[in-house]
Amino acid sequence: MAFSKAALKGKSNLIIGAVLTALVIGMAVFAPLLAPYHPVNDADLMVSEEPPSSDYLCGTDTQGRDVLSRVIYGSRISLSVGLVSQLINTLIGVFLGVTAGYFGTWWDDLVMGLTNIMLSIPSMIFALAIMALLGPGLVNVYIALGFTNWSFTCRITRSQVLSAKRIEYVRAAEALGYGKWRIMFGQILPNVVGPILVIATLGIAYAILTEASLSFLGLGTQPPTPSWGGMLSNAREEFFTAPWISIYPGLAIFVTVLGFNLLGDGLRDLLDPHKL
Repeated sequence: MAFSKAALKGKSNLIIGAVLTALVIGMAVFAPLLAPYHPVNDADLMVSEEPPSSDYLCGTDTQGRDVLSRVIYGSRISLSVGLVSQLINTLIGVFLGVTAGYFGTWWDDLVMGLTNIMLSIPSMIFALAIMALLGPGLVNVYIALGFTNWSFTCRITRSQVLSAKRIEYVRAAEALGYGKWRIMFGQILPNVVGPILVIATLGIAYAILTEASLSFLGLGTQPPTPSWGGMLSNAREEFFTAPWISIYPGLAIFVTVLGFNLLGDGLRDLLDPHKL
């Protein structure tokens, strides 16, 4: 989808969000080239809790590992959790929303009832329950976050399908004898993808923040694998003696979530037909 310069004019939130998101993605992709040290193996207790210096730009942690390198590699964990879990959420929400909106009847009532149940309980509670059942680990984080936050996507998709299925191009496809599944996913879905894209972008930010919370509680990625939430958890007792251990992963979480939220907010404004 291409946008003109005029359409992007005044969309500072979209531009800033895109830049921040691109920087974080680039950091994750090129982590081996950007990190000055190995995040796990290059540990030296002789330089533990070293403040930021020319050798260690962001200082070292209690094990003598470079904080900057761990923050850079930690972006891979956060982005993978955000993208994979939100992909699962989007697939579930889109399928249920499209079918519920198009078929209606008892299937619509069933899907909306299940959606209302999911919306009535915070997804963080669901995620904690699943993690308590499955145990800590990155794969379990994918499962916990991928099956607990699809309700927003489902509801938005359903409302869009309810409006779109009355438009002329859908009725024309029905008159031409197109099958129901072809109409749903070949005709309707491509024309309602804008709001779904916005919800998915915002969902990535939420998943990253939730993964950091789970890792902070010891239920997410396990040591010594670097993750931003795990780094914050390990730095709790050294906050006053070595604050840099917690400042930089916290700043990374803030910038990443801010970037995806600004990107989603900008896409919402850009794709809003009432503002075109």
